[in-house]
Amino acid sequence: MAGSRLPADHRRPARQSHRHRALHGRAVPGDEEQQEALPHPENPSRHRCRHGAGPAVKTPAQVAAEVRARLEKRWHLAIAAPSRADWPFRCALGAPAGGALEADFQRARAWARNWEDWASANDAVIDWRTRLVRGTTQPMPSHVEIRDINAAARIAGQEWPARIARGRHRLMRVREGFPQADHAAIIRAADSLPDADFTLLLEAAQWFACNSAAGLTPRQVPLPGFHGKWLNANQALIRTLTGRDDLGLNRRPTRVHFTYLDPEHRAAGRRHHESLTIGDTAEPAYQPEVTVILENKDTAVYFPPVPMGISVEGEGGKAPGAIPLIPWIRNCPHVIYWGDIDAAGLAIVNDLRSAGIEADTILMDYCTYEAYEQYGAWTDEKGRPVPCAARRNLTLLTPDEHDLYLRLTDPAWTRVRRVEQERIPLGLAAQRLASCIETQRRTGLRRTGSA
Repeated sequence: MAGSRLPADHRRPARQSHRHRALHGRAVPGDEEQQEALPHPENPSRHRCRHGAGPAVKTPAQVAAEVRARLEKRWHLAIAAPSRADWPFRCALGAPAGGALEADFQRARAWARNWEDWASANDAVIDWRTRLVRGTTQPMPSHVEIRDINAAARIAGQEWPARIARGRHRLMRVREGFPQADHAAIIRAADSLPDADFTLLLEAAQWFACNSAAGLTPRQVPLPGFHGKWLNANQALIRTLTGRDDLGLNRRPTRVHFTYLDPEHRAAGRRHHESLTIGDTAEPAYQPEVTVILENKDTAVYFPPVPMGISVEGEGGKAPGAIPLIPWIRNCPHVIYWGDIDAAGLAIVNDLRSAGIEADTILMDYCTYEAYEQYGAWTDEKGRPVPCAARRNLTLLTPDEHDLYLRLTDPAWTRVRRVEQERIPLGLAAQRLASCIETQRRTGLRRTGSA
């Protein structure tokens, strides 16, 4: 049983049960021996503190969630460098308000007993604080201390004990083969790899550490059991293991696909679709007055006609790295971006602007979100829940865009976090585009906000 730090005047007498530690102060006047027990800590449907202990105190489930969040951020550091000051982890439990404590000491006492039992079962340590209740001193839990990462993994539950054990085993293998590598970064980045792929990763890194791949494509690397797509997906990990900035592999040229939207151009029977390779000297059939950058392929291919317009396939997060390299887009008088209403889409807008593309947006505001929220996506293409994205400091968003970004990246946000642009009618997009262009022409300003 884990220890509990009590005030000196609240040490339990010999042979007294641990369940009475929280009650060791003098009897509270008017206190009855019978009390209603708190919800069991493993009953998730009853974790809210609506009793007299007050809404500010925490339940074991809430502390377990905090431990889980801390593990998610720092488990790899604790494994790779146990001497770090990450553990023990001391978590405040809150304090029953004085009025609530006086009014319903029985429930506060049950809350304290609940924490004492939980600490005993989870190898944790409770810190106690003396409270004055109706003229008597009573010990109440103030903090719980989680001793180490092993105890934290057991408290977090789910896959955590196995995940920590797997991380330690992989750390030993990485240290043996690559003593100079950033071990913590590697075991975190490779955490999702199946064991077979992790073994392949170490073998590939050994090959690249001893051989030159200059002039080879990923498919041409002479490694048994590998294929080019696997190597492409894991190049960053291999570079981290070997300490090389570049593996020397030939890179495929980046291509950008676009569609001509001008109705006269189309009526003349000319090509509707083109592509260009970044770095080539190539011009479109006409210099566009309007360039619409679309996050997804279908919206770019089927966008309605726009006089002297071109729609460009941004391909999600690839856009900020490729599109600013195209001179005729940089020089276009009206550049508009339309993407998914989610954290990633708004980050793309910010990054395009950071790269020199002064793009305005359409249909990427809170009003549009509310109008099409019912069509939002709760899961991604692989059926996994759309996560709360880590919040970035996106300084180039307009106030309305930034407000929406803060909502979508709020961990407490319980509504859908993604509305895909394909769920919004293209006819409405064409109307908003026309309105945005008209505003830009009238005011001479760009980045007026999402239309």
